[in-house]
Amino acid sequence: MAVCAAIVGKDNSPKFFTTINPDEELHFQYKVLSSLDVIEEKLNSVQKGGADMRELYLGMLLSLETHKIYGYVTNTKIKFIIIVDSTNMTLRDNEIRSMFRKIHSEYADIVSNPFYIPGDPICSKAFTSSIKNIMTSTV
Repeated sequence: MAVCAAIVGKDNSPKFFTTINPDEELHFQYKVLSSLDVIEEKLNSVQKGGADMRELYLGMLLSLETHKIYGYVTNTKIKFIIIVDSTNMTLRDNEIRSMFRKIHSEYADIVSNPFYIPGDPICSKAFTSSIKNIMTSTV
């Protein structure tokens, strides 16, 4: 089960942020912002190495005492970040990938909405609810 999910734009501006526990929101925001540096390092190393950028899943970005942070980047450089409680040993890598794919699908649906202004933060209650369902694996 994920405890936090964030979507960050290509210019590193936050587009969406949600947590299971709202009391820890500021704590998780710091972790998300610190993981952006790791994402930039991974993206730069891929571009310099001439490797193919078809793999969107970046894997584990940071491993802290209490949490593990995973990253995913779309072709348009939109970054998805999930924070998982490190005590959760049952969550495997393919389940994290699946979670990212579902979040990417939900993101594509919300951005395809004709009333969404590109670049604006996402403020939809339905989107927040579906992301929280994905985080708690009830979808």
